[in-house]
Amino acid sequence: MEPPIESVLVATDGSEPAERAARHGIALAATTDADLHTLAVVDEAASRVARTALADADTDDVLTQAGEEAVSSIADLAAEYPAAPAVTTAVRTGTPHQEISEYADEHGVDVVVTGTEGRSGLDRVLLGSVAENVLRTSTRPVLVVPPGAGDPDADQTPYDELLLPTDGSDGAAKATRWAVGLADHYGAPLHALFAADATPYPTTVRSQQLLDALNTAGNDAIETVRQRGDAAGVDVVGAVGAGAPAPTILEYCEDEPIDLVVMGSHGRSGLDRFLLGSVTEHVVREGDVPVFCVPMREGEE
Repeated sequence: MEPPIESVLVATDGSEPAERAARHGIALAATTDADLHTLAVVDEAASRVARTALADADTDDVLTQAGEEAVSSIADLAAEYPAAPAVTTAVRTGTPHQEISEYADEHGVDVVVTGTEGRSGLDRVLLGSVAENVLRTSTRPVLVVPPGAGDPDADQTPYDELLLPTDGSDGAAKATRWAVGLADHYGAPLHALFAADATPYPTTVRSQQLLDALNTAGNDAIETVRQRGDAAGVDVVGAVGAGAPAPTILEYCEDEPIDLVVMGSHGRSGLDRFLLGSVTEHVVREGDVPVFCVPMREGEE
């Protein structure tokens, strides 16, 4: 597929949300013939707190062993998958999102996969705030799997319906490239959605002329996606929704059988605000569909 996915990194802490995310990472790797890496990071700060609170010199060994068990569990899951990918496991100690980024750089990872929740208290070594930091700092796509996401089908089409929210920005253009590539690879239709959001403007200026301009911008953005889709032989279904971006995206996912949302990490909402960042964060936190987040800096490192 184009862009190619040759290496996938699954971040894990051994929790149920991490395992759920891992199933999607395994499916992505298996269906794109990619290598699979799985990494557990022992939070250095949490380790220090545990050593002080428990006065136990063996705490580091216990946390490292837990990390080893977590990555081994993901490797076992991958071995059960049809066309099981080759798996490399690793456990590191440090600041989780930084270690994830450094590992991805060192191994040329194409996509990082993470859940949105993880363990709490002393056992929380990865997800939650870490997932947010990974999203904010990553220079490569991040597939985020929320708690409500179901398991992907164990076949060659884990994603049958894709959604691309678009606003015509540079961020959306980068996401379009990935969305079209994934839709082409899986033989799936691509839904292109534009939110015609008039809420940033005072009621007094929400004239028909403004609404017409927003609708025109939406149709233009969708047409750009359709042209990219036509060139790749992908069926593009376009829609212009009325309202703020995040609720519009979430409502569309509820109304349509969407399996995967592909979004740029930054863009603009309405005419000049960021589309992603706050909107992506909202969709990731509130939705039940995996979100493939493409950073603005993707391909520019």
